[in-house]
Amino acid sequence: RLDHANERRAWLQGFKAFRSANLSGGVLVSTREHPLQTFLWSDFTVRNKREYTYRVVAIRGQPGALVEGENVEVRITTENEDRDTHAIYFNRGVAGSQAYTRKFGDRRPDEVPNREAWRWLSRGLFEAMLDFVGKARGPNSAVRAAVHEFNQGAVLQAFAKARDSGADVQTIYDARQIVNQENPNRSKLQPSEANRRAISAAGLDGACIPRTSDPRAISHNKFIVLLENGEPTQVWTGSTNMTDGGIFGHSNVGHIVRDPSVAAKYLSYWEKLKTDPKMDRRPDNDELRPWNEEHYPIPQGEPADDITVIFSPRRTLAGLEWYAQRMEAATSAVFLTAAFGVNDLFEEVFAQPRDYLRYILLETEDKDMATLLRNRNNRIAVGNLLSGNNAFETWLQEQRLLSEHLTGLNSHVKYIHTKYLLLDPLGDKPVVITGAAASDALQAIEVRSRPILNASRFIRETSFR
Repeated sequence: RLDHANERRAWLQGFKAFRSANLSGGVLVSTREHPLQTFLWSDFTVRNKREYTYRVVAIRGQPGALVEGENVEVRITTENEDRDTHAIYFNRGVAGSQAYTRKFGDRRPDEVPNREAWRWLSRGLFEAMLDFVGKARGPNSAVRAAVHEFNQGAVLQAFAKARDSGADVQTIYDARQIVNQENPNRSKLQPSEANRRAISAAGLDGACIPRTSDPRAISHNKFIVLLENGEPTQVWTGSTNMTDGGIFGHSNVGHIVRDPSVAAKYLSYWEKLKTDPKMDRRPDNDELRPWNEEHYPIPQGEPADDITVIFSPRRTLAGLEWYAQRMEAATSAVFLTAAFGVNDLFEEVFAQPRDYLRYILLETEDKDMATLLRNRNNRIAVGNLLSGNNAFETWLQEQRLLSEHLTGLNSHVKYIHTKYLLLDPLGDKPVVITGAAASDALQAIEVRSRPILNASRFIRETSFR
């Protein structure tokens, strides 16, 4: 690979090696001496906004006496994560990986000097979040945020710094407290208690608004709206809770949309949330579900606009049914991440035979794996660690694999926290459905309160080509 930014030319490294090399676990080797023997390969070490030339060479002979044969070159330019309307930031997902262990050993992130492990895990997500909040400066700026978990110190300090600059900063946060009448010691105060402590420590009490109207419902929002001269200009959304675990632990995405009309819709939703509306299964006592349905109807068929915004909760499953319909309409590929299992409506779609691949990335095994695996073109990966007892550690050594360790930052969701659905991402009409909404059965649409962003066709302009 030739990196045109610095003219550095080198053979890519790989993990698999000839047995005769007798290498220890985790050692990477040159693909010139240990060539790839597969039709599928990937390079995860590129930088964004760079030009590279790859030369693919046929290698013949025996280990230790290999000869180069035919070759072909291809020049590519990697995409910019931040361009025009959209900026998209993925963290590295999880410390439990071969890459982390090779780089930092079995040390926790806080045990690695100079915050190097934290920066590696963030992969720019943390810095982008701080920079986004930091754009609010002075009395002509304003911030309107709605958050679920809100206790990452540096992030709250960024909100405080914006407030101190004269910006009008207001944050709605999850403050529900589920009280166990029979045993108060078992009352569920999270994330309310952690949020309150962090808000107080940052001196943000006067800038934060608690949501408490329905202790059964999660205020699952994770968005920030920026305003200039009273007008909404852009919004931060995605799956990332503003915690160490959300930013540096499990897999997450932050998505900036620089579109005033989209920001205005989020602001309108925020204004409704500010009233702490009642959420109740009794229609005559529910203030939020009918409001969402009236102001943000579910599209009919294909989304008409490049960006369509939908908010939940709702009184029906129309939103999930629309997602399922869009999945059924895909013609070349489907990619789904699921932190809390696959909704029954989605399972019905995946159970139908298709002649193209559909990929599912899960936090844990779904309740009905047999249905998901019924179609041989479904490919499923489940979060896990390579570690275990002595016998397993011996197997790891034999396979030249390293024992993996988690950060310990997350207890509930350890691996996959992203919520996105990609439909035909390399086709003529790519669609991305993303935001803070999960697809976990009925509760996802009926109980939880958070936005769902469907950005149709923007993929060609940003991450995929």
